[in-house]
Amino acid sequence: MNTTLNSTSFWEQGLLGEKLVLNITAGAIAKAVLILIIGLLIAKLLRRYLLNLSRSTKYVWVINEDTALTLHNLIVVIAVVYSLDALGVLSYEIAGTSISNLLTAFLVFYFSYLLAKKSKDYMIMSSPREKLPEVQIKAKLFYYLIVTLAFFIALNIAGFTGRLTTLLAAAGITGIVLGFSAQTVVSNFISGIFMYFDKPLKIGDPVEVAGYSGIVHDIRILSTRIRTWDGILVRIPNEKLFNSEIKNLQKYPARRVDITIGIAYKEDTQRAIDVIRKTLDEMPYVLAEPEPTVFVDSLGDNSVNIAIRAWAPSEKWFDVRTQIVQRVKKVLDEAGIEIPFPQRVNWFAEELRVRVEGGQQK
Repeated sequence: MNTTLNSTSFWEQGLLGEKLVLNITAGAIAKAVLILIIGLLIAKLLRRYLLNLSRSTKYVWVINEDTALTLHNLIVVIAVVYSLDALGVLSYEIAGTSISNLLTAFLVFYFSYLLAKKSKDYMIMSSPREKLPEVQIKAKLFYYLIVTLAFFIALNIAGFTGRLTTLLAAAGITGIVLGFSAQTVVSNFISGIFMYFDKPLKIGDPVEVAGYSGIVHDIRILSTRIRTWDGILVRIPNEKLFNSEIKNLQKYPARRVDITIGIAYKEDTQRAIDVIRKTLDEMPYVLAEPEPTVFVDSLGDNSVNIAIRAWAPSEKWFDVRTQIVQRVKKVLDEAGIEIPFPQRVNWFAEELRVRVEGGQQK
């Protein structure tokens, strides 16, 4: 790396070319001091600008006091490195590149890592709980993107650009080898990203998926955890989750309650329908729109089956369903409408004789 910026002759002319300490010229010392002053000035101005911007921007998760301090320290340290390089202290070469290049590359990567990590943590901590799963995935994607870009920028600063093709080829071969051994992990990771964009569920939703039913407990980049209705925690890999049919029982604000109840054939079906409809109208959580419907659904083996279709708020669906069953049973009993139990009539081809006490047959 040439840090002289085409001004080597100027820094070696006249008094600037005189050697003072350890064969370091006055021009080298002056240039080092100038680089340090400019670096400190730029760092201070940039920090002040970012602090002012953080008070008005909506992207406060990345533009904040921590970001301003991190960039300030990065510029100061890089200025110190370039100052030492101007003095010739870091002019030694390692692996075909100077120490100053290696230090600068390391600093860029390290401070970029800090910036990405702090931004990820700040984004997660400042997000509301209901949006936490979506924010976690977004924060991790941002973190990995910044770290990857910083890695390649650091390689370029270190002077390894000419060797980048070889490194990428080696990385490709390594990736193929690791892909076969960790394809499940990669598949779950990619499925997690697709789930983020598809958004079929979120934490707290009641769902039926992959043969399980319960509440979504946690959503991670590789797996999703569901707490079943009987209190068991089930971990489902995102690949299996993404390829399964997902029933989100609370995705929409209203959900329909479907109940079928049978009455005896001797009963008046219209009277039973009127009694049931009146009961539904008296229930506060049964929605008036869409209007509940009650109708004769089918003629069963032992009863006339009446279907009840009523809409309720999704979060109250289970409570409304249990109340409808309980109240309909009660009002039908009070109205004297029979709810029959299964009955069977047995016919015999020949007359059936039964022996009773006393030896007589009937």
